[in-house]
Amino acid sequence: MADLDAATREKLEAAAFRALLDHLMVRRPDVQNIDMMNLAGFCRNCLSRWYQEAAEAQGIAMTKDEARAVVYGMPYADWVAQHQTQADEARKAAFEQAYRENVGGEPPRH
Repeated sequence: MADLDAATREKLEAAAFRALLDHLMVRRPDVQNIDMMNLAGFCRNCLSRWYQEAAEAQGIAMTKDEARAVVYGMPYADWVAQHQTQADEARKAAFEQAYRENVGGEPPRH
């Protein structure tokens, strides 16, 4: 790999992040968060939490809802209403395990 200065590396990382968001928002809004967590150990909510944490590390106040709007491309409740489907019990059980392993603690109850 080519030696990259920090500014160039950051630009490439930002472009890759924007491509990931576009993929999840535009191309694959049908992919459910529960399936992402079960297969990859992270989901859109994780991305929004990481975004919020990065903002806070830079001294930028950001709410959970503001960070989710960045990742979802709309208010979270709107995305849920438009795209989220009901998960069966097996997927829910797998999610609880994946959440404990990858995020830590007890998974959120909805």
